[in-house]
Amino acid sequence: MKKLLLSFSLVLTIGASQAQNLFTENFDTFTALAGLGWTQTNQSTPVGASTWAQGGGTAFTGAFNGAATSFTLCNFNSTTGTGTISNWLMTPAITLQDGDVITFYTRQGGTAPSFADNLQLRISTNGEFTAAPSGGSAGLGDYLELAVEINPTLAQAGYPLTWTQYTYTVDGLGAPTSCKLGFRYFVTDGGPSGANSNIIGLDALSVDRPLSTDAFFKSNFSVWPNPAANVINVANNSNNEITAIQMTDMNGRIVKEVKGMTSQMNIADLNAGVYFMKITTAEGTGTTKVIKR
Repeated sequence: MKKLLLSFSLVLTIGASQAQNLFTENFDTFTALAGLGWTQTNQSTPVGASTWAQGGGTAFTGAFNGAATSFTLCNFNSTTGTGTISNWLMTPAITLQDGDVITFYTRQGGTAPSFADNLQLRISTNGEFTAAPSGGSAGLGDYLELAVEINPTLAQAGYPLTWTQYTYTVDGLGAPTSCKLGFRYFVTDGGPSGANSNIIGLDALSVDRPLSTDAFFKSNFSVWPNPAANVINVANNSNNEITAIQMTDMNGRIVKEVKGMTSQMNIADLNAGVYFMKITTAEGTGTTKVIKR
C-alpha cells in the first residue's frame, strides 16, 4: 500500500446583498444531512470503505468557514487496490431557474500536491423523482448535466490546496424546475494502489438567485402615492437597517438625500418629471422609479 490514510473524524462572485438565497449547507453536522434529504452512494469499482464524512483530521487545517470540522470530505479509500472512484453526495430537491448561481468551496488535503484528484458537480432535472447513480463507476443516474469539473485531466497539481470557490450559473432550463445537485468524487486509476486520488474537502454550498435592484426594492419597501405631488411615503417592510435614501434625476444627479430611515420624502420643490429613489441597506440596495406631478 503506497498511501498513508490521513486520520479524520467521522463542502461570482455573488454578494448576498443582491441575491435571494435558495439553499445553503455549511456541513456543520454531517450526520444531520440524511434527515434534511441528502443522500450518498459509493459506485466506485471496486467499492471501498470510505464515504463522504465529517471534516477534520491532519490533512486539513480547518474549514472554509465555521468550526474546524465544518466541512465534508472524501478520500482514496473509496475504492480498493487500483480502481475507479465514483463516490456521490447528493442534495435534496431544489427549485432552480435560469440565472440562479451555485457556489461552493473545495480543496485537496495536505500541503503539497501528491496524487491527482477530481470533483464533478452534476445536476438532475427530475427533482424528487431523480434516479440515483447505480451500476458501478460509469453510472450517472439522472445526473446528466455536468456543471463543474475540477481537474478533469487529473494533473497532479491540478486540484487547489487552499479553499477555492467554484461557481456555476444555471442555464437552459427555460422555466423553474425541481432539481438535485450531485457532487461526484471521480478519479480513474485511483485507490490505495493507484496512481491517482488523495483526499478532498467540500464546504459552503450556496444556491442564490440574483435580484435586480428593482426586485430588491419591491420585496423590501413600499412607496406611495406614485405619482406624487408633494410627499412620498416610505415603508420599510422587512425592517432592514437603512443607511441612506436618495432621489436622483434622469442624469443621475442626487436631488434629495436622507441619512437613515424616514417615513416621508418631501418632493414639493422638485420639478415635474421622472426620478429614481434609491434605498441603501446593510442587506442590499434597491431602486424604484418615482414620478413627480
